[in-house]
Amino acid sequence: MPQSTELTNASGESPSRRRMIADMAALAGSFMIVPRHVLGGAGYVPPSDKVTLASIGLGRQGQAVTMELLARPDVQVIAVCDCNKGSKNYIEYGKNDLLNTARKLLGPGYENWGADLASPGDIQLTPEVSSSLGMGGRDPARRVVEAYYGSRKGSAAGAYSGCHAYGDFRELLDKEHDLDAVYIATPDHWHAAISMAAMRKRKHVLCQKPMTHTIGDSRRVAQIAKEMNVAAAITVNNPSSDATHLITHWLDDGAIGRVREVHNWSSRPFWPQGVERPAAADPVPEGLDWDMWLGPAPERPFNRAYQPFVWRGWYDFGDGSFGDMGCYSFAGVFSILKLTPPITVEASSSDPYPETFPKASMVHLNFPASGHRGEIAMHWYDGGLRPARPKGLRAEDQHFFEMGEENEGIMYVGDKGFLLAGFNGNRPRVYPESPKYKTPEVKRGNRRSDPAIDQWLAACKGGQPPLANFQAEAPVTEAFLLGCIAQRFPGQLIEWDTAKMKITNSDKLNAYVDPPARGKYSV
Repeated sequence: MPQSTELTNASGESPSRRRMIADMAALAGSFMIVPRHVLGGAGYVPPSDKVTLASIGLGRQGQAVTMELLARPDVQVIAVCDCNKGSKNYIEYGKNDLLNTARKLLGPGYENWGADLASPGDIQLTPEVSSSLGMGGRDPARRVVEAYYGSRKGSAAGAYSGCHAYGDFRELLDKEHDLDAVYIATPDHWHAAISMAAMRKRKHVLCQKPMTHTIGDSRRVAQIAKEMNVAAAITVNNPSSDATHLITHWLDDGAIGRVREVHNWSSRPFWPQGVERPAAADPVPEGLDWDMWLGPAPERPFNRAYQPFVWRGWYDFGDGSFGDMGCYSFAGVFSILKLTPPITVEASSSDPYPETFPKASMVHLNFPASGHRGEIAMHWYDGGLRPARPKGLRAEDQHFFEMGEENEGIMYVGDKGFLLAGFNGNRPRVYPESPKYKTPEVKRGNRRSDPAIDQWLAACKGGQPPLANFQAEAPVTEAFLLGCIAQRFPGQLIEWDTAKMKITNSDKLNAYVDPPARGKYSV
């Protein structure tokens, strides 16, 4: 046999043999590393890449965001929780709004789904505001979740039964061992206790605004989120918005000179405020665990004046207009001006009431100088109040100083001019006008997804912390909750020491900084 003239290496393998082995390894590897999402088809997310989630609190906001999360392929909703089994007395933004949203989510063939959940009619919340009533509670929410996943299985009946329903979040956290995260949309007074319980079990937390009901709790939830190394954030997009980025750039560029004041106004409340506690008790509705609904709040008899939705105006349960809306705008202002908590706060208002926020108020907050920025005076207005109308406004900007929800706004005042915008900073305009500071045209059809949720889900998978994370939002929450304390005591100046977490000039007011929770519901 003729001798081969092919060169060999020290191991005796020829180059051709080595190439053959390498080619075979590469071919084998190509079969081994095909991602599951490729094998599963377009849009497929393997179960190992999904965030398993439970929704706690299934009123209007709870259901709406849960349906948004359902539609995300990287989320699997495995449980729902509400102390109300189910009813049709929840506030909606339009007749059958939640039901129609569910039907649209479910898709073709579900146009008449859930007919028994249809709105029973309207309710007059205040002399000026009425609303449609809609579905809510754990059973309707579970039906939506199971119908959605059933419809995606290709089953004509939409059969699916993988969503568990609970009346107590503590039972949920004990039993759902495969749970990664929770979304919390309860009344304000429950936010902190549920967030802390979930984080202590190392669950990621997405919480509705405001982050907490008390300043003490805002410090605690931020600290626990840090210690447990979990993704914890609120559903506020202002720190991420194009408007916030644009205003930051303009003000940093000196568009209005040195910023001295900020004015921010809301048309809220849309719910009753400035009312007394009801004298009589109503029967507790069937399916509602009233003691669980009260939770950490002081015990009181049930009355329909407290829930659903109308709880926002009561000191024990909500944070009024300021807590409802200030958490949005203040998150943007804190980011733009790099604010730290205020040093003094004071409010003036319509008649104060022992248990409810006033019908209208102004809150004045003074923020300390920081870096190259001087002191800032910020003024909050609600209940239809507005700052003085500045001179020289364009005709299209006059509406900001008229009544109506669409006329809510914010105004930054500097030593060379002012910047006027919608409540969250949208459509900003600088006065005196300059061609250098023009709002870019917004292209229709380019609506972004929800940045707050996008960032939170990415953080759940090991990404960067969301901009509206608990640590970032703690000083924002501290600021407007000081305003909420001031609204209880109009005309009394609050002197605040943030390092000591103390109102230094009033022991009476300081008692509201970190009040104790009702014994069996303290966390």
